[in-house]
Amino acid sequence: MKTGFPVIIIGAIMFGIGLVLFYSIELGQTDPTLRLIKNVGTFIGLLGMGVGLAGILLYLINKNQPPIQENFDV
Repeated sequence: MKTGFPVIIIGAIMFGIGLVLFYSIELGQTDPTLRLIKNVGTFIGLLGMGVGLAGILLYLINKNQPPIQENFDV
């Protein structure tokens, strides 16, 4: 199985979890636990974007390329 698609899916899930964690906490919270959850959401979201990009690059690198045809006879 190609590694690109699962990595892209994992990155999208991480990004979604990061969005939920970040936007579920109101802006300006003073409770340290809620601020930590919001910061963790930011971190997971950014990591998800990076993992998704890595998955796209893996997919593009491992894509089967057609062989080069060196016979140019007409």
